[in-house]
Amino acid sequence: MFTIKSTAPILIACCVLAALPWIASEYYTGLAIKIMIYGLFAMSLQLLVGGAGLVSLGHAAFFGAGAYATALLAPESGAGNFFILIPCVLAAALAYAAITGALSLRTRGIYFIMITLAFAQMAYYVFHDTQFGGGSDGIYLYFRPEWRLGDWTLLNVDEPRTFYLFVLATLGLAWLFLSVLSRSRFGVALNGIRINEQRMRAAGYSTFSYKFVAYLLAAGLASIAGMLHAAKDGYVNPELLNWEQSGLVLLMVILGGSASLWGALLGTLSLILLEELFQSEALMGAMAGHWHLTFGLTIIALVALLPNGLAGLLHRTTRRRPSSSPKPASRYRPQP
Repeated sequence: MFTIKSTAPILIACCVLAALPWIASEYYTGLAIKIMIYGLFAMSLQLLVGGAGLVSLGHAAFFGAGAYATALLAPESGAGNFFILIPCVLAAALAYAAITGALSLRTRGIYFIMITLAFAQMAYYVFHDTQFGGGSDGIYLYFRPEWRLGDWTLLNVDEPRTFYLFVLATLGLAWLFLSVLSRSRFGVALNGIRINEQRMRAAGYSTFSYKFVAYLLAAGLASIAGMLHAAKDGYVNPELLNWEQSGLVLLMVILGGSASLWGALLGTLSLILLEELFQSEALMGAMAGHWHLTFGLTIIALVALLPNGLAGLLHRTTRRRPSSSPKPASRYRPQP
């Protein structure tokens, strides 16, 4: 149940985020866009890991599919149209997800991890070793897509502040969709499958169908994140589909806590800010040249010390906070 007290922090945070391009420099605005795009990517994987208990090492294939579809469909002579681009991006990702999901979801545990990794690496080498997507050099996107009906431009996101607000709105809609989904009958059934799939199957649920739909939804959201990434950087290369990208977003989910959407966002925020911190020569000095070492040690320490992630730590801290309301007097009276 939402109350004024519970929604006030969220509304304040949304207002601060919306005003960020006007109060921060261009560098920090670009960093915030990167965090929001990867936050959307992490939330899509959280639907699989935290929702259905499906740990995937091939999720970057959908992220890269969305990015490549954006670059291939946007003409070099002008901007693409989001009204056409978004359905095409979703269609490409969902078609690939339907094929790979129909096969990989018939496996479990380590076998599911390995088969998703194999499918993603197949997609990686298709773009890396052929000229379909520019080979290892990738493709440049010279114009950001826009919302256009015929000759009438509804919204041009080429301006940095407009693009920032567009990414923020997309992240907010995805958050709202996943929040409602997790509280729906579908989300409750998916959680039951994660806890005990055999019991859910014995209760009459078609567990494969639930997992397949979750797999498709996660692929679609990841492709939207890939589309935004391509529009942000104006460049797409095969590394977006590599297993390292899948490992990075999986680490975001684990670091933040796979049990909640907040965990996916907290993990994304922490991981990207730690990367920026350890690469900064002004803060780290000569150690900035060896940032992979310090970054890796820090991640190992955080994962070891926080088994439930950053979201679990936040939840624990909130529960331990003393209540300001007086406790009711006890009805127990000791006998004389």
